[in-house]
Amino acid sequence: MATITAAMVKELRDRTGLGMMDCKRALTAADGDLDRAIDDLRRKSALKAAAKASRTAAEGLLALRVADDRRKATLVEVNIETDFAARHEKFAAFLDTVAEAAFAAGANDVDGVMTGALEALREALVQEIGENVTVRRVVTFENAGGHVASYLHTDRRKGALVELEGGGDLAELGRDLAMHVTAAAPEVVRPEDLDAAFVAKEREILEAQAIDSGKPPEIAKKMVEGRLRKTMGELSLVEQPFVKEPKTRVGKLLSGAGATCTRFVRYEVGEGIEKKADDFAAEVAAQAGTS
Repeated sequence: MATITAAMVKELRDRTGLGMMDCKRALTAADGDLDRAIDDLRRKSALKAAAKASRTAAEGLLALRVADDRRKATLVEVNIETDFAARHEKFAAFLDTVAEAAFAAGANDVDGVMTGALEALREALVQEIGENVTVRRVVTFENAGGHVASYLHTDRRKGALVELEGGGDLAELGRDLAMHVTAAAPEVVRPEDLDAAFVAKEREILEAQAIDSGKPPEIAKKMVEGRLRKTMGELSLVEQPFVKEPKTRVGKLLSGAGATCTRFVRYEVGEGIEKKADDFAAEVAAQAGTS
């Protein structure tokens, strides 16, 4: 009997989109043979789900759940292949079910949610709608002594969670900042939070530009530092101009309320996924050719 490793389970899951336990059972039954496991899965009830798992699911929606006391919130992204299918009532119902489960579990990863009944529900949805469906991301902020703010855009394709501490009633400020994060897409809370390797690379590029400009060394050095500060500020929440009052920086709003932002997260449906625009057209053409 072959030893089934975590890497083998992950590879099968990546290739089929099925649940971790389903993949482990399939690999065990196939004595570790990945291709045989895929064939076995496709012969069974997971056939359609496994067959569609390689297709890019870059559309979809976000779902948000917030505790009444605003000390806990969960944001979930569920993807599907087309915007049209994202409006299907059963896709919306599945999204809501995943969000409720993730919120109840305080989940921060997909594996913590997509087990058992929910994975079976996903597979059934794939077979019924005819498109690949994936639960891509899950995040929960919970702070018993602070405030968790949230914002979900009306199209349900962009949203954010923001954690604040200190101050008094932070409900309005928190919502405003979550909306700001959704709109302005900062990368970090403070400039010093930026990755050191990124900052070093930016400095290297700016130094090369300064040298090419022919400026004297002392002037070039000041140019580099000024431009680097500007770049770091543009990427940092506290240094960004507040979207509702562009003359005021976010950091000033926070200090005025006696509050600090400890972390935030921003989701946008499909960000970072390489879309294959010809997938659907190719499939239609293939079907037409065989009909």
